[in-house]
Amino acid sequence: MTSTQAGPTLLGVDLLLLGTMLAGVAAMAVLFAIYAALTVRDPMARRVQALNARREELKTGLIRQSAKKRQRVARGSETTDRMKDKLQTMKVLQESQVSEIQQKLAHAGIRNKDMAVMVIFARMVLPAVLGFCGIIALYWIGLFPEWSSFRRFMTFAGLVVAGYKAPELYLKNLATKRTKAIQKGLPDALDLLVICAEAGLTVDAAFGRVARELGRAYPELGEEFALTAIELSFLTERRQAFENLAYRVNLDAMRGVVTTMIQTERYGTPLASALRVLAAEFRSTRMLRAEEKAARLPAIMTVPLILFILPVLFIVILGPAACSIADAFAGDGPPGSG
Repeated sequence: MTSTQAGPTLLGVDLLLLGTMLAGVAAMAVLFAIYAALTVRDPMARRVQALNARREELKTGLIRQSAKKRQRVARGSETTDRMKDKLQTMKVLQESQVSEIQQKLAHAGIRNKDMAVMVIFARMVLPAVLGFCGIIALYWIGLFPEWSSFRRFMTFAGLVVAGYKAPELYLKNLATKRTKAIQKGLPDALDLLVICAEAGLTVDAAFGRVARELGRAYPELGEEFALTAIELSFLTERRQAFENLAYRVNLDAMRGVVTTMIQTERYGTPLASALRVLAAEFRSTRMLRAEEKAARLPAIMTVPLILFILPVLFIVILGPAACSIADAFAGDGPPGSG
């Protein structure tokens, strides 16, 4: 009669089976990492293709879209029009508010201006939806019966406020991340613009070249420069292309670059020397920001040092001495002592 011997277990789980499953998960993770490394795509390729398609449409005046895409755009415009009509009926849609939301969308990298109406509509609908869900969960279902009336009311008010502020906070978060990414790569872009200007390239060709060179390292900045190069090639007023760049990027440094470009276009001043001065200034500003962060580091590290590092250090240093003292007071000292 043969008896099968069970494998080792831990808390009722077969260790061999668990190890086999973990090895399989690790093998799948390695294969996924290899696949992700081999299929890396250029982040600027699709954006540049879309911008070039838009340039061709603006040049020829023809909209070349598939039937499916035309239907989707038509449905989106109809939905936006219905939202706009409802907001105008309720007397809550103002042109100044729409312009402000459109500028925030531009700062976040969203080109569709119709999204401003959707954002305003969401700021009206989300508080009602979240408030209704809160009423059902807190008062009708009684999800947290141990909560007091004041706590339930504050939770309901927090849901309403969160529904009103959520779209704006989302746009602000996107715009902040995009602005920081553009600010990080602006000095390098100006250096490349100086090289292109000294090489004899025109302004629109220089912007296009910088967009191609910086597309992988700084895709946001490359997209803005590529769009500026396209606008410089077909707009009748070149000043408008530079003003559009300042409108899309919420950055004082970019506005300074735009002012310099407009002045060089208007008065014929040397572009390379002006951009070289700006690039040096932006590099020094970036170095000052890095030094400021380094100077704040000791103050930031004080709290983790007090809470996590010093207690462990005291235990390691004073632990053996405390154990010896406790043993001495307990009478566990060496024989003959006392």
